[in-house]
Amino acid sequence: MIKQPNILITGTPGTGKSSTCSALVENVSTLRHVQVNELVKKNGWHSGFDEERNSYIIDEDKVCDELEEILEKGGGVVESHAMLDYFPERWFDLVIVLVADNTVLFDRLKNRGYAQQKVQENVECEIMQVILQEVRSSYKPEITQVLASNTPEELENNVDRITAWYHAYMKNQESG
Repeated sequence: MIKQPNILITGTPGTGKSSTCSALVENVSTLRHVQVNELVKKNGWHSGFDEERNSYIIDEDKVCDELEEILEKGGGVVESHAMLDYFPERWFDLVIVLVADNTVLFDRLKNRGYAQQKVQENVECEIMQVILQEVRSSYKPEITQVLASNTPEELENNVDRITAWYHAYMKNQESG
């Protein structure tokens, strides 16, 4: 049996990772949505809670140990904005970085009820392209793609593009 690819979808909070992953696994029902932040909370893969940042302090070793088992089967669509340089490159066949216009991102984060400091921190991360730089230093350029995610139409186009990539990947694996 041919192993399905693992796909990492990342970006600053508010760039559409969850929506993109959900739509992708709807399009390709054999893929599994792996939400790193949810697994960290649910399974206790953290060493505490950072009150100032209102987020868990991720236990990178535990996360990597547990994800290794999940991803060795293939077919994982991993959603994360953290630990990108910690994940082994061999885990992923495609790495997608979602980016959004700063004003779009600001509005999305405000609408989520994020504190002003958290909104500002995340918008600054997007301006400085922190996630993109981390991906570029951690993964080969031939497996990375940067996709704009400002509108529902762009989200739909992104999902169609990733779905097409998936089918081409599987066809290539079957033929060779």
